[in-house]
Amino acid sequence: MTERPAITIDVVSDVVCPWCFIGQKRLGRALEAVPEIDVDVRWRPYQLDPTIPPEGKDRKAYMLAKFGSEERLHEIHARIEPLGVEEGIAFDFGAIKVSPNTLDAHRLLRWAAAAGGDLQDRLAKRLFQFYFEEGANVGDHAVLIEAAREVGMDAAVVETLLPTDADRDAVATEVATASRMGITGVPCFLLEGKYAVMGAQDADTLADAIRQVSAAKARGELEQAT
Repeated sequence: MTERPAITIDVVSDVVCPWCFIGQKRLGRALEAVPEIDVDVRWRPYQLDPTIPPEGKDRKAYMLAKFGSEERLHEIHARIEPLGVEEGIAFDFGAIKVSPNTLDAHRLLRWAAAAGGDLQDRLAKRLFQFYFEEGANVGDHAVLIEAAREVGMDAAVVETLLPTDADRDAVATEVATASRMGITGVPCFLLEGKYAVMGAQDADTLADAIRQVSAAKARGELEQAT
């Protein structure tokens, strides 16, 4: 029996990045296009702004300070929203009241990965939905506990761990590692730990990259790469 080809994809992202939500949807379609390849998707942390305090900031004031004017902000949202519609995302930027610090969300994603299966992938999707479609504060522990409960994690354990320092340093180290690797924007899809696809590329581009890396791995070429 021939062994099925298999590769890993590390998705470096932040749960408050709209392009990462679009990228998550496009990756899903790319995986559907390559059913012959087993792909292990792992979500890795990145913080667009780690300086935001734990309680978050007023989103409107924060975004105006970042982009300069309501007109500029409207232009950005107007460019993103139709792309979201194409991917089945109902962006509701007006509903978002808080720009959160995402460290705790990344801790939760780390715990979901440890639980195995597709739990982490489902949690990432739910956190994107909470923030971008429902306007929920994904820095709020109550929201994170609810997300954990919905995807099948042990909510009681999550509720116990969140107020502690569990995995704070580990997540911060991963974020720092991404920066050292030269990742300055997200999403970044890292295939087999060697080949990076930057940005929310379309599903066909991602599927093609998966096929190429899988074929290179089958030929033993990845082991030779430095």
